[in-house]
Amino acid sequence: MQKALSNRLDYPCLTTHSYLNQASLGLIGDPAVAAMHGFLDTTARHGNLYMSDAQEAAFLQPLRTNVSRLIGCAPKNLAIVSSASEILAQLPMLFDPRPKSKIIVVSTDFPAITRPWIAACQSNGCEMVFVDEVAGQNLTAAIIDQIDAQTAAVCASYVQFSTGTQLDITQLRKATSKVGAKLAVDITQAAGALPLSVRDWKADIVVASGYKWLGGHGGIAFAVLSDKLLQKQPPFIGWFGGENPFDMDAKNLKLAKTASKYTQSTLSYITAAGLNASIDELLKLGLNNIFEHSQKLATALISKLEGSGWAPFQSPESPGFSPHIVTLQNPYCDVRATEASLTENRIICSIRNGRVRVSHAHYNSHDDVTALINCLQ
Repeated sequence: MQKALSNRLDYPCLTTHSYLNQASLGLIGDPAVAAMHGFLDTTARHGNLYMSDAQEAAFLQPLRTNVSRLIGCAPKNLAIVSSASEILAQLPMLFDPRPKSKIIVVSTDFPAITRPWIAACQSNGCEMVFVDEVAGQNLTAAIIDQIDAQTAAVCASYVQFSTGTQLDITQLRKATSKVGAKLAVDITQAAGALPLSVRDWKADIVVASGYKWLGGHGGIAFAVLSDKLLQKQPPFIGWFGGENPFDMDAKNLKLAKTASKYTQSTLSYITAAGLNASIDELLKLGLNNIFEHSQKLATALISKLEGSGWAPFQSPESPGFSPHIVTLQNPYCDVRATEASLTENRIICSIRNGRVRVSHAHYNSHDDVTALINCLQ
């Protein structure tokens, strides 16, 4: 019997529901909630009484340090922004592809990755190449097959949100480097769930939202920019990205020399406080332990469903399998009726592209998986 890795009492809804939906709006634990309440009560509600300009300018540093430790990057390369979409929307301008070049994306990837490029290609003459994800096939290889001398950029999620398919970023980097193409990676569906080192990937930019497995609330995200990309001026500039944010000289542009120049304005400090506390908890649990915990839950789920008609989109033997997102399909079931049945039985999952998406977290236990299995069968 696989017990929860973390304290289930930190998540009140687990007393009444089996929550297997961290890939959507993830649960927020008591340590993060307490940190948010604490900041609101002791600091935020009092304006500048307990927060000086200097303290505000330095407020995001603890979070920058913690995120850097969690994903393996240099703090100077880490930008903290209000959303992943804020950075993804700037990529066509940052990458500045040559006319008639190729932009390669996954056709079923999260729209925040594809839509800025669709809009940009309508005016810059570039070609969008959509790679389809097919069950049982290697998605990384399918993307690499499309890379050629005309490729300007490959932009994709490390873990696909609807299927859990994981890309081999090291292989993608090798392929893009050979033709001088840029590589952008979204780790929103992996950060906090999988051990990873952004430093080892050498991607041009890596982005992530600050919730889901990171355990935060909306309003905070981050991006890791390569040293070369960091030399560029941000396409969109706000007042907070200055070398000294509270130097209010409106006639001059003195941007920070680090990725903090991408922070445009006052962020949700309450969310930052909660996310910092949540990442503290993740660092204590250990990403390797969280990964192994997901592997055990995924193994139990898939093995017990064998012969039931329900099968994973990616088998555990597949190179693209991610244990924390298991997407199940059954050609003989009405997926919407299945969703209604799950909800009635207080089991929370998501339906994505006609399949049941199950997303495990460190707070889940064998009991959650057993409840799901019994309902599906």
